[in-house]
Amino acid sequence: MKNRVLVAYASKYGATQGIAEKIGAVLGDADLSTDVAPMARVGDLAPYSAVVLGSAVYAGAWRQEAATFLETHALALAALPVWLFSSGPTGVGDPVVLMKGWRFPDALQPVADSIKPRAVAFFHGAIDMKKLNLAEKLLVKGIKAPVGDFRDWAAISAWAADIAAALAG
Repeated sequence: MKNRVLVAYASKYGATQGIAEKIGAVLGDADLSTDVAPMARVGDLAPYSAVVLGSAVYAGAWRQEAATFLETHALALAALPVWLFSSGPTGVGDPVVLMKGWRFPDALQPVADSIKPRAVAFFHGAIDMKKLNLAEKLLVKGIKAPVGDFRDWAAISAWAADIAAALAG
């Protein structure tokens, strides 16, 4: 069996990419051969024995390229161990509580159910006002979203370590 893990992500401004890179680094530290790449650049899942997929969340939805990737590769993913993560809310506290119980996009839940992921995680994200366009800045101000980097690196590392342990066992 192949021993390569794919960590693929969909990120608009880099916060989700950073999470994916951290997950890849933790898996690499556990002696797993790991490729970290944007989903838009991944074509074939055949070289991989496990997959971790993550997307930034906007208005309760994964980025379009992530939704398309999940739907397009659902059959191949169902045959592999898969972990899913989302990143989005900023601020202090449990991301699920901040998002009023949201854990994963409703529109993609049937696809996720067919894949049967080993775990689904929801991490804090980051907002850098310098990277946003005018409409996004107005939206952030309008909804009073906390600005800054709220990613919980300890939680992300612990989740990735759990993946490494599952793949080692």
